[in-house]
Amino acid sequence: MPKNYEKVLNETLKQITPKKSEEKKLYNIVKKTLKTAEKEAKKHNARVILAGSATRNTWLPGKMEFDVFVLFPTSVEEKKMEQTGLKIGNNIIKKLNGRYKIEYAQHPYVSGEARKIGIEVVPCYEIKTTEALKSAVDRTPFHVRYLEENLPKELSKDVRFLKKFCTVNGIYGADSKTLGFSGYVCELLIIRYRSFLNTLKSSLKWEPSEIIDIEKFYLESEYPKVRKSFRGEIVILIDPTDKKRNTAAAVSAENFYKFKKAAKEFLENPSADLFSDKEYKPITENELVTKQLKRRTELILVKFKPPKVVPDILWPQMRRFADRLESILEEMKYEFKVFRKDIYTNEKDLAAVLLEMEVSKLPTIQKRIGPSIFSPKNAKVFIDKYRKQALAGPYIEKDFWCVEVNRKFLTAREKLKDSLKDPVKILKAKGILNYIAQQVAKKFEIISENDKIMKLIKKDKQFGIFLRRYFEKESLV
Repeated sequence: MPKNYEKVLNETLKQITPKKSEEKKLYNIVKKTLKTAEKEAKKHNARVILAGSATRNTWLPGKMEFDVFVLFPTSVEEKKMEQTGLKIGNNIIKKLNGRYKIEYAQHPYVSGEARKIGIEVVPCYEIKTTEALKSAVDRTPFHVRYLEENLPKELSKDVRFLKKFCTVNGIYGADSKTLGFSGYVCELLIIRYRSFLNTLKSSLKWEPSEIIDIEKFYLESEYPKVRKSFRGEIVILIDPTDKKRNTAAAVSAENFYKFKKAAKEFLENPSADLFSDKEYKPITENELVTKQLKRRTELILVKFKPPKVVPDILWPQMRRFADRLESILEEMKYEFKVFRKDIYTNEKDLAAVLLEMEVSKLPTIQKRIGPSIFSPKNAKVFIDKYRKQALAGPYIEKDFWCVEVNRKFLTAREKLKDSLKDPVKILKAKGILNYIAQQVAKKFEIISENDKIMKLIKKDKQFGIFLRRYFEKESLV
């Protein structure tokens, strides 16, 4: 290892390793929680295991959290398993004098906090093989066992390096907001490449649809078939406990290339600064005006209050909503053009779709091109429909009937207002997903005035940072 790498990593190791006092606090709670959990689970013929980075000592400072999985026999009916699991979770957090709430994934689970340490209690089935999965959470015990057997203690620091590296680059977490590298993926990469530096070096050779098969489930001759099975997934890291699963399925193409770029930057110019959190300032009004004048585009925000759902439901629905708004604006007969779009929500009181319009205003008159003259039945329907309202025509252009009519919507804002003013049932019929449709039906606002945008930034600093990062899109090469 070159001296500069060693020096940088030794400097960084201090900041990514929890202090002894922090370790003691976490593991004291872990010990008490497991003791309580075992007593509670025993009453229901279940057993418990510790899961998460606390089991492998790969957690980062400040990330004081762990998971307890309650494993039930498969003979227990699913509804009863869920209800009993929640009861056990509630009792555990209560006995720790903590606070808790029920969250929902494939199964409901208890999310709590005791002494400022996050604790999740998750019910699942105890199965003998991943082929007998009843839900995704049933895999976790297999992951815990695999990592215990294959991740040596001396590699814990390398996992921490990788987690911190992903965190500062905004690509840590497989959640629907981040679409990045999960803790499990980081651990598997270190198992595969045996060090943080080797992982970075290897990533420079990764190509789209890269296959990483630690347990060599597949022959190289089978890779084309594997890629077909995981079509559209940028990196394919086969789960060592389930060869049919890609553990890196959440990683977006953008985050794949962000990782490769950051790896190249570190390897070429190693610096402890590359492990420091990046600081961004909210965009100022002058900067916002300058950006718009330079780009000659119009910003339109569709603002509403986010629904009270878990982030893994909220973020995908927000993305789908943004896609739907773009398609509404770009319907052939309206001809508005979205240059680029993005979404923002603080998950509390602000959700917004940002539409940067390439074409946001249109002339009063619009040409409608109809059927071919060689399709007389369709032509008659078209002519009858537009004969009275036509400003010019019907006339023929290149063997097609055409008319010129008054345009209904002259601006993108008008079109959006008209499309979103409907009740929930109609919004859903237009392809807007349930939770978003419910909120938009209650109230929404369309904003393009800079003074209103700056008021939002004043209330929510992160929104201002979001706008800055939107305009200052980083190069991925």
